[in-house]
Amino acid sequence: MIGVLAIVFAESGLLIGFFLPGDSLLFTTGLLVADGRYLHQPLWLVCLLVSVAAVAGDQFGYLFGRRAGPALFRRPNSRLFKQEHLTKAQEFFAKYGARSIVLARFVPIVRTFTPIVAGASGMHYRTFVLYNVIGGTLWGTGVTVLGYFLGQIAFVKSNIEFILIGIVAVSVLPIAVEVLRARSRSRQR
Repeated sequence: MIGVLAIVFAESGLLIGFFLPGDSLLFTTGLLVADGRYLHQPLWLVCLLVSVAAVAGDQFGYLFGRRAGPALFRRPNSRLFKQEHLTKAQEFFAKYGARSIVLARFVPIVRTFTPIVAGASGMHYRTFVLYNVIGGTLWGTGVTVLGYFLGQIAFVKSNIEFILIGIVAVSVLPIAVEVLRARSRSRQR
């Protein structure tokens, strides 16, 4: 469970967390709670802890953006950090305003950079905290509960190992595609 919480925190608030599989991890966590063989904590406790980790991660991201925001926008691309991710989050933030803190929870990559952009842009702290708590709770609880209820289905329950392998494969697929695209672009140059 500690690993799940660490990944949720990192994906929510650390720049390096954008490649982590948050949605599929929470869905899988719900499946494992329903199965009862691997996670023995009650669903309400898992949802509470995941929500706290998500909110804390975004808080960290906001404070990091507040402190290092301008320097971050001037930072060149590197292997892990791409300016385009920050730009996408900034456009998302500009389009949806404070609501973006809630909406971004459900958009991979944007989820990692939006709290940093909110901090860098000087979003009022109380506003950020309100939307952060709402978004972190909806995302952390909603995706985990969805996995839990699907884990109650007999077919899912009897084939949990195969389903988990499928979830991992689907989670890794976008990363693999991006790596292949990057290699292809570098060969073309």
